[in-house]
Amino acid sequence: MNQHETLLYTAKVRTTGGRENGKSRSSDGRLDIRLSVPGIPGSGTNPEQLFAAGWSACFEGAIQIEAKRTKIALPADLAIDAEVDLNVSGGAYFLRVRLNVSLPGIEDDVARALLNAAHQTCPYSRATRGNIDVAINLVKITPNQA
Repeated sequence: MNQHETLLYTAKVRTTGGRENGKSRSSDGRLDIRLSVPGIPGSGTNPEQLFAAGWSACFEGAIQIEAKRTKIALPADLAIDAEVDLNVSGGAYFLRVRLNVSLPGIEDDVARALLNAAHQTCPYSRATRGNIDVAINLVKITPNQA
């Protein structure tokens, strides 16, 4: 860490057993989950779901910061549907992500500017930039989709 950095938080999680019948628990006990392999019956979640939840929550926070900076009022029903694909090609696993963002009541050009700024500042976006395929989509939610 250089002299201009400030450590804000360190997440500490211990995982045992991996994807198949594993368990993850945070040092403060606020996260305590069972793990299972994606796509097959099981009682736990999987790393891809956790990644989708983490990235979408972080991305929404980045949108909120940019909206505050630019004095744009965000709708109460802002929503992000995150999709994380686990793929394999030639024996190598890789991820692909889509963040489908609904910003009802905000003009498309303003909403896209918010999404672009959030994608530049969100730590998940920054960490994955150039490493995985990512699509940030502005979507329109119709009343029967909500």
